[in-house]
Amino acid sequence: MKYKQYYKSLLCLTLLINICSVTFAGQGLLGIDREITFDQSGIWARKYQLSLEYGSAAVVIAGALWEGNESRLGQTFWKSADSMLVADISATVLKEVFRRQRPIDGNNPNSWFGSSNNASFPSGEVTHITAIVTPFISEYHQESPAVWALALLPIYDGEARLKSQAHWQSDVLAGMALGVASGLWAHNEDHAFTAGILPHGMTIGFRKSFN
Repeated sequence: MKYKQYYKSLLCLTLLINICSVTFAGQGLLGIDREITFDQSGIWARKYQLSLEYGSAAVVIAGALWEGNESRLGQTFWKSADSMLVADISATVLKEVFRRQRPIDGNNPNSWFGSSNNASFPSGEVTHITAIVTPFISEYHQESPAVWALALLPIYDGEARLKSQAHWQSDVLAGMALGVASGLWAHNEDHAFTAGILPHGMTIGFRKSFN
């Protein structure tokens, strides 16, 4: 039953990012890739994308250290940290393997295995943010449906990366899928491995230590 819920989460998140991207018939992987008009104005500014990337990581790390590993919320923070770490490493490795050209570097979604400077597939930032929010959605979605609002973060980032011409639509979808897979794996583990390898003093939680 729990795996059925996981697959539903994966499907819903993937459909949301697909709808948000407003993809039309194109080329490349899955036949959906096309370059869209460059736009980094307003909420699509690069500074907001970076703030989301680094801010989400900071919240997870701070939350894990503050809450500790002995409460349900604390364990979810630590599992989110696990998911983030695994997803970031996986995305980096895949970028090195596939070396896909970014839209801004040439309107050719079929340009793979090129220069080592090419790093379009998958979207690392979308992977990163999706991996962070998935453990929280998986843990709390039944009792608190509002937690699904966290899915708006990777959806926003995916759209922003498309508008920055940093990624193709399939890069964003692959990043979403990788982040969800990492998040579901971390959520399914009994204990967070990062909490297990760190000294107990770091995982007991500052909140508990100060009380």
